[in-house]
Amino acid sequence: MKSSRGLLTAAALLAGALTLNSTTIAQTTPPQGNAAATADNAVLLTVFFKHDQSRPLNELNAQLEKQGYYKSFPPPGVEVVSWYVMMGIGQVITVRLPASRLREVNRIIEDTAWGPYRTEFYPTYDYKAVGMAQHEKATSN
Repeated sequence: MKSSRGLLTAAALLAGALTLNSTTIAQTTPPQGNAAATADNAVLLTVFFKHDQSRPLNELNAQLEKQGYYKSFPPPGVEVVSWYVMMGIGQVITVRLPASRLREVNRIIEDTAWGPYRTEFYPTYDYKAVGMAQHEKATSN
């Protein structure tokens, strides 16, 4: 029951974050959060960093360094769940963060990764415990 409430809370927070109006989105300085991800407020964010294949890797890395990407991402308090190189695409990174920090993480990526990368964002939530419980229930009959 508590797990379901946590998932619903995270989904509601995520929905609220995704329905911001244009004046909120137009702000230039993201609020710096120090909230930690908990079971009740955590969302997962998977980002596809699609690299610019028309430029050599050392040039892309130099631009990322110049733009402060390596210094800024991930920000303190944002947990890296996985970080892979996907050949032919670029990098795929999944982070766990409080829903209230979604905008902050987005702005860091916009300010420091754009140019060498085009990005795609996929906010999700952790469903493993629910899915495994359903599997166990189905296979125990």
